[in-house]
Amino acid sequence: MVAAASLAMVSGSLILAVPSQASGPAPAAKTIAESHPDWATAAADQGAVPASAEITGTVYLAGQDAAGLTAYATAVSDPSNAAYGKFLSPAAYKARFGATQAQADAVTKWAKDAGLKVVKTTDHAITVKGTNAAVTKAFGTAIHQYKVDGAVRHAPTHDVVVPASVSSAILGVTGFTTPGSNVVKPDSRKVSGDATASAKAAKGDKKPDAGLPTTATCSDYWGQKLAKGAPDGYVKGAVPFDQCSFYPSQIRKAYGITASGLTGKGATIAIVDAYGSSTMESDANTYATNHGDKAFKPGQYREVVDPSQWTNQDLCGGPEGWAPEEALDVEMAHGLAPDANVVYVGANSCDDNDLLAAITNIVDNHLADVVSNSWGEIMHTTDDADVTKSEIAAYEQVFKQAAVEGIGIGFSAGDCGDSSPLAAATGVNCQADTSRAQANWPDSDPWVTSVGGTALGLSNKSGSYGFETDMGTLRSNLSADGKSWTPAPPAPFYFGGGGGTSEDFAQPAYQRGVVPSSLSHTLMTGAKSRTAQRVTPDVSMVGDLYTSVLVGISDGADYSEAGYGGTSVSSPEFAAVQADAIQANRHAIGFANPSIYARSWLFKDVVDQNAAHHAKAPLSNVADFGLVNGTLAVRLAAFGEDTSLNAVRGFDDATGVGSPTLSYLLSFKIWHER
Repeated sequence: MVAAASLAMVSGSLILAVPSQASGPAPAAKTIAESHPDWATAAADQGAVPASAEITGTVYLAGQDAAGLTAYATAVSDPSNAAYGKFLSPAAYKARFGATQAQADAVTKWAKDAGLKVVKTTDHAITVKGTNAAVTKAFGTAIHQYKVDGAVRHAPTHDVVVPASVSSAILGVTGFTTPGSNVVKPDSRKVSGDATASAKAAKGDKKPDAGLPTTATCSDYWGQKLAKGAPDGYVKGAVPFDQCSFYPSQIRKAYGITASGLTGKGATIAIVDAYGSSTMESDANTYATNHGDKAFKPGQYREVVDPSQWTNQDLCGGPEGWAPEEALDVEMAHGLAPDANVVYVGANSCDDNDLLAAITNIVDNHLADVVSNSWGEIMHTTDDADVTKSEIAAYEQVFKQAAVEGIGIGFSAGDCGDSSPLAAATGVNCQADTSRAQANWPDSDPWVTSVGGTALGLSNKSGSYGFETDMGTLRSNLSADGKSWTPAPPAPFYFGGGGGTSEDFAQPAYQRGVVPSSLSHTLMTGAKSRTAQRVTPDVSMVGDLYTSVLVGISDGADYSEAGYGGTSVSSPEFAAVQADAIQANRHAIGFANPSIYARSWLFKDVVDQNAAHHAKAPLSNVADFGLVNGTLAVRLAAFGEDTSLNAVRGFDDATGVGSPTLSYLLSFKIWHER
């Protein structure tokens, strides 16, 4: 791929010129790097897959003028470039940069000549299926079975090779390797012992000696109520009860959206998750009206969901596992941009190919102006289920297409801090197979906006912004006798916003001059990099599990509301902020990062509140969920303890440039009026 750091060298006038049609060297056979996994060793080899088995793979098409696509996407996204905002329609993109019919026909003929069946063809990819013999003939390698950690997985015996006749038409190949045990998952989590469940106290339950309330207790703002009956934790004496889970009007006020008068009118937000809830629109409408907001108008919300195509439900948790994430994303998007249109696009599974297909559908058909993705994964695993170069190339092609068409794509940064094995050992939302501290995927890709998390405190009853700190939580439970905390403070890492320096992507031009070199040249392992690298997140908003947001859901059951946290809260929140900004701008913004960094001084610089106040002990509160199944469910939470990530003055790898403000939103009005 083209290193993002080199993109600024392309001028607006050059990228708008007609691409050169000069012929280059004759194409040669292409080896698809990383298509043979390291775990497929001779020692683990169990022989070829059965002759009767049919194997499916996906061939991604290269399209036209890859360098020109990168250059155009860079220029139209850069506020300082003369081409800024000169977006193309999907049809114009396809004519100029998309795969040609000749490319598709050549790949189809090659596959069929080898004995493969063409299962599906799109503008981006061709899915093929066939026997091991046909795969071997087409791709130059057989598919064998390998016994790895007690499980049998299949993979190519060597890297896939495509012949010279089609090599220039092929971007990458995926699908011939059995994925690892970990799958893409949403970046959210329900607060344990939420207020909805804890309100049901059983008769005859005895109150522990600690003297804490047996009914769920929370504060309207930070410090309103003190947990005087709690045992000492990080400090001696009482600490605040946690704030009641936020609803949208409180978040709108805290971040200046209410004061801006913006509602996202005229913009469309797309939400991408897997599968689909059966009651999403009615749940969102109930939630909105419960908290003083308006329900969706007719036609304001729609879904692109096809249950007949759903696959891998057991592996992915099924629609019931993804329904809370969907509700969270839709309700936060609608809540922070109440007049924006919202389209939910449900992938057919949590498989990367299906999730990419959902994003591609949005981009190919321009279904939205801004896209929120509240899911992700690590890039480097202990079981070699790493993200491959073919996957990255396929995603990046669509990300650049989105930029060319004026569509911004955001991803949550994850909830496992630096995603290190140390964090994964105790973290509640971590992949256990992480091989080292690392930035996550896809949010670390330079062509998307990485959205991290914060803990937000309101300052008074009116809901004014009080403070933010980085999203890093330590958690202890109240002991059975109510006299101590388990584990005793300081507790290990529990939940925290993702971020860090990517070892896989070079620093994009928009981060130059804003990201300190001490970050961009230091990998998460501590190793020094000679080249400047991409650092995440770009921005952050409230997402901490113990300054949670309220979410309403039924999905066919009784409607209820509970608190949820995670950077998957932050991602749809920021997508809604961008919808509000689009309204102010009266024009699509597209890929947001160049504008974000050009306006970095307009964001609230989030710093670690513990360090800011020279505190010897971390900021902490008590979350009292009342009696749950006869037991008093109480947690002690410490904030701003996000693994090796830390919120400091200026850009940092815990919160990026910070959180959006009224000034950020108003800057788009000023820009439009120039």
